[in-house]
Amino acid sequence: MKKLAVLLMACCVAAGCATKPAPPPRVALPPAPPPGEPAGTTGLREADLRATFGMPALVRHDGAAQIWRFDAPGCRAFFFLYSRDGATAVWHVETTPRGASIAADENCLNALRARAAARPVS
Repeated sequence: MKKLAVLLMACCVAAGCATKPAPPPRVALPPAPPPGEPAGTTGLREADLRATFGMPALVRHDGAAQIWRFDAPGCRAFFFLYSRDGATAVWHVETTPRGASIAADENCLNALRARAAARPVS
């Protein structure tokens, strides 16, 4: 019994001396999107957003915020809507790929506008 206790204690001491694994390498975060919003997008209400860009491919509700995603063949646009004073409106827009000088690429937004205009209203 004493031998077992000594062996168990020796194992505990040896385990405490074991080397710790190296921390995982740090991965750099991508740069923040450029500041600024495309003209005519901030302040759009839900109905205006649908009229301009059609039906979103995805709507995500996150508390008082909403994210609407619209898809075009070569890009995606994300509209961030927030409620203030009882009205929900666009506060920020991003696209993938990003725009050159702001977070939203105007070519992507134009493609989405054209796509919505070409679809019949039901």
